This record gives sequence, C-alpha cells and structure tokens, in this order.
Amino acid sequence: MHDVVIIGSGPAGLTAAIYAARANLNPLVFTGMERGGQVTLTSDLENYPGFPEGLGGFDMYQRFEQQAMRFGAEMIYEVVTKVELQGDSKNVYTASETYSSKTVIIATGSTPRRLGVSGEDRLIGKGVSYCATCDGFFFTGKHVAVIGGGNSALDEGLFLTRYADKVTIIHRRDRLRADAILQERAKKNKKVHFLFDTIVEEIIGEESLNHLRLKNLKTEAVDSFQVDGVFIFIGHKPNTDLFVGQIDLDAGNYIVTDRRMHTNQSGVFACGDVQDAIYRQAVTAAGTGCIAAIEAEKYIAEHEGRAYPESRK
Repeated sequence: MHDVVIIGSGPAGLTAAIYAARANLNPLVFTGMERGGQVTLTSDLENYPGFPEGLGGFDMYQRFEQQAMRFGAEMIYEVVTKVELQGDSKNVYTASETYSSKTVIIATGSTPRRLGVSGEDRLIGKGVSYCATCDGFFFTGKHVAVIGGGNSALDEGLFLTRYADKVTIIHRRDRLRADAILQERAKKNKKVHFLFDTIVEEIIGEESLNHLRLKNLKTEAVDSFQVDGVFIFIGHKPNTDLFVGQIDLDAGNYIVTDRRMHTNQSGVFACGDVQDAIYRQAVTAAGTGCIAAIEAEKYIAEHEGRAYPESRK
C-alpha cells in the first residue's frame, strides 16, 4: 500500500511529487507516454520565474524530474490503463502490474486539438504553436496566422498583436463564433486581418515554417500564404477518459475540484490543466500541484490519526 500515486509528469504532477517526497510520502509517479506534458512542446520558456535567460521545455521537465527523484519520488515510465478510485484503497493499473494507494493525484493534463495536416507535428516549436503566452514574444515584428474562430482564437490573436506586426485570423466558416465584444475588439485592431471560409491544408517549411497552403471552401481555390508562425486554437481536450464514471467532470470533461484541489472522491485530488480550462500555464499548474500534494499529506495524516503541521491546516 503506497501513500501517494501521481498520474502525470508535467509541471503539476512533478511539483506534487516534489512536495509529497519532501513529506516522506514516497510518491510513485506514472509518467505516461508524453513525459513532461505540454511544456516539452515549448522550445524556449521565458515566463517561468527564476530563469531570466529562459529555459527549454524539455530541460525544465528534466530538472523537475531530477528534483523530485532527489527527494525520493519513484518514476514509473508506464501508461496507466485503468483506475479504481472508490474506497480507502485506490487501485491504479498498468499493462503489467496493479498498484494500491491511500491517495491519488491526477495530473494528466490536456491536449491541444490539432489540425491534423502535413507538416504540423514536424514544425511544432519551429513556427507552429498552441500557446500565444508562451511563444508570442518570438514573433515580434513578424506576420503570424491564428487558426480558429472562437473566444480562444480571438483572445490569443489580440494578445499576439503586442508582438506581431500582422495577425491573420483564419476561420473555416463565414462568421466567427467568439463573443460579440471580442469580435468588435478584433475588428477595430488595425493589426488584425481575417480570412473566412478557409482551411489550412498543409504547413510548409524546412528548418522552420515559412508558408501555409490554404484552400477556400467556397471557391475551392488553393493558395500559398506566407507567414512566420501559426498559432492553432481550435480547442483543448482534457485527458480524462480514464476517469469517466469515477469522479465528477464538467461539461467540457475537465475534472471538477474545489480550491484545495479535492475532487468529489475522498482521497483523490487533481491539479494542472486536467482541471484548469482557463490559464494552462506551467507556473499555475505547478502551483496547483503543490496544493494537491499538501492536501494529500493532510488527508493521510487525518486518516491515520497522526499530527499534521499547524501551518498547513
């Protein structure tokens, strides 16, 4: 019987591991297939406190992991295939083994919805991005495209006008889905331009992106469109398939937690992007990972009748 099992190895999961390990809870961390989570998609992370020169996303993941292991966290480089979260003993299954734990911290993150076109995966971090806050600065004075027509696309597109000289919003329909106030702001911004009834068929570039192949859905005309970067905002999918029917999810399938990262299931906590549909930043994910671990420590102490530090009550 383990004290803490953490599912996920991004900033939320590994921060939870650091705190749990320092509390002598000997956490097990299931890294999954995508070790490090979405942060590893960012080539240069410049908005995480403490790194004034910036830091590569994969480098940050490795530092987080090394720090957690230094305090005694155990990394299990496997995929969780099934969970049983009811009762005092939680069961976590992989293809080869079953693990029982007093608490479970879910930090499985979310996945940006992708276009699924040629060149997209190959050019991630080389002109293709899913996070304007993370990567907008690198396109100062340049021309970028934003794919999407909802609130996220317009929000992020407007944010990108702080850096880019021109932002072209490309939408497959003839009208936007975003809130009216966002549409009004975007249309008034001289840096923002629109291409409607248009889809991206291919993202093209060798070492970095240099143009898109676009198709107009009404005329079926195909054109080359030169840009320096493309930001894709067609939604996120929280990685919660494992937990359907086990804990409460909201309408978008994000895990419902209170301010202390408790789910509706006793002894089960969630942190990071799997429960945060708004911010999706490494620093906010790390903060919620800290909270989840402290709450798990408190839960175990209370159930075992042990003293708990007064400062954390």
